[in-house]
Amino acid sequence: MSTQRAGRYAPSPSGDLHVGNLRTALLAWLFARTTGRRFLIRMEDLDRAAPGADSRQLADLEALGIDWDPPVVHQTDRIGTYRSVIDGLREDGRTFECFCTRREILEAPSAPHAPQGAYPGTCRDLTAAERDERRAVRPPAIRLRADVEVFGVDDLLHGAYSGTVDDFVLQRNDGTPAYNLAVVVDDAAQGVDQVVRGDDLLSSAPRQAYLATLLGAIPPTYAHVPMVLNANGIRLSKRDGAVTLADLAADGVPTSTVLSRIAHSLGIADRDEPVRAEQLAKRFDPAALPTEPWFLTADEWT
Repeated sequence: MSTQRAGRYAPSPSGDLHVGNLRTALLAWLFARTTGRRFLIRMEDLDRAAPGADSRQLADLEALGIDWDPPVVHQTDRIGTYRSVIDGLREDGRTFECFCTRREILEAPSAPHAPQGAYPGTCRDLTAAERDERRAVRPPAIRLRADVEVFGVDDLLHGAYSGTVDDFVLQRNDGTPAYNLAVVVDDAAQGVDQVVRGDDLLSSAPRQAYLATLLGAIPPTYAHVPMVLNANGIRLSKRDGAVTLADLAADGVPTSTVLSRIAHSLGIADRDEPVRAEQLAKRFDPAALPTEPWFLTADEWT
């Protein structure tokens, strides 16, 4: 486990990064570099990965002037580590097998005030015979046996935030370690004490911070930043047209313009001001960041 403080950016290498991804990456870099932290890149490739996407993502980050401290870690290289952690939690009595389908969970009665999709505890206290019967029909997922219902975190932009902690999945029923486990294990191993990411992930922070404490780690400081939305107020995606550096370049929009417009959306540059990442670091003030999402429309590039 590293003792050097670090921030990180952890994309899924399923395709090229779009402008929203790049804006979050720049913010994560700015938060880390302006606080004397290392900046790490981690490829979260447990679920899906497109051939060559990781290299293209790194090239796009570099084109914006974002540097990082090697090595670039791929989660698929750490599956043995995740399974060892799950084994340790199992030995401590902190896990149980779950045979529920997603549909069954959504349709099951839940506790009052629990968010939709929160696990209702269906398999938490099955007998050995009941587990054997279900295992013959469906392989189990492994869930954490949580002993709290709510956990709090401190966020640099949102302040004190408390959220639901249910018996969340640690390992899927196909044997793949789950995101909520892998991200906590990796952050602890890499010395990540600052997590900057989109505010759509704020609700997952209490689960992850709670798991970190169970594993003997100190939860990181969080900064959940506003998202980039399309003209309809929906999270930006590649379905919104030219939103990657490659597609924008094909339309005649250079990377320098993309960086200027991202910086402008953060209030640290004029709209068409030529800037470099290191210049932005000198201007960066987290307290002055916009608190509302950036609505990105086609006329942004005209």
